[in-house]
Amino acid sequence: MQILDGKIVSAKIKEDIKLEAAEFLKTAGRKPHLVAILVGNDGGSETYVASKMRNCEMVGFDSTNLRYDTTITEEELIKKIEEINLDASIDGLIVQLPLPPHIDPDKITEAIDYRKDVDGFHPINLGRMQRNLPCFIPATPYGIMLMLDHYNIETAGKKAVIVGRSNIVGSPMSILLARNTKPGNCTVTVTHSRTQNLKEEVLQGDIVVAAIGKKNFVTAEMVKEGAIVIDVGINRELSNETKSGFKLFGDVDFDAVSQKASWITPVPGGVGLMTIVGLLKNTLEAAKGTIYSN
Repeated sequence: MQILDGKIVSAKIKEDIKLEAAEFLKTAGRKPHLVAILVGNDGGSETYVASKMRNCEMVGFDSTNLRYDTTITEEELIKKIEEINLDASIDGLIVQLPLPPHIDPDKITEAIDYRKDVDGFHPINLGRMQRNLPCFIPATPYGIMLMLDHYNIETAGKKAVIVGRSNIVGSPMSILLARNTKPGNCTVTVTHSRTQNLKEEVLQGDIVVAAIGKKNFVTAEMVKEGAIVIDVGINRELSNETKSGFKLFGDVDFDAVSQKASWITPVPGGVGLMTIVGLLKNTLEAAKGTIYSN
């Protein structure tokens, strides 16, 4: 078993981004600029946004964190997004999920200018990804593809099984792995809560991507010998063992599955770090205008 180490890969890519950001500053006279909107005080969201802002600073980006109470209305939030859409000094905008129940996340996603949609969730970006056209790829699947590429994992002709069908990870991951690219060219099966004989389906996977949001959902009995296992899950539980008071668990039973896998991502230290890298790369491309002309 070998580790697909997000720490090593993200550090290497961030060094490259840092060099490109410095060059952009020389030519454009400003830094790439990412804005994150956070509504409410969700602990996980607080942690994720703080990490994104910290990483922006590390690579030489400007970053702004706009915080709002849960009492903000949907109309007020959309109005703020529209202001940011028109601000030429801002290259990327993300709205951290989850949002309060009275705010429709789909409306918020569609309100973001697709040219600043560095999370890659806007229907225009998802549609262009489906057609293999230049676009902002959702940050987590993008990060996973960058990791597979870094380790030169052979994917062509492999059977990939995705556990989970969300628009954030599962569905876009299935598209990316099936595309005629490198990495890519897999035969892909997407499984979910209604899949019959789930264990048997996952057992067929040369590559297994677990993105279902349930602690230790994928067990050793579901994974064949030599499989490549990518754990997207970040499940937080209260713990006295850590300074933060929380401990992170993946969607994969790491201790047991690692005995069978040829490659596996840890949690933490795996896909989460690569998600940040995907976001940073999208923001840099938005600033440079290489996907959509500025």
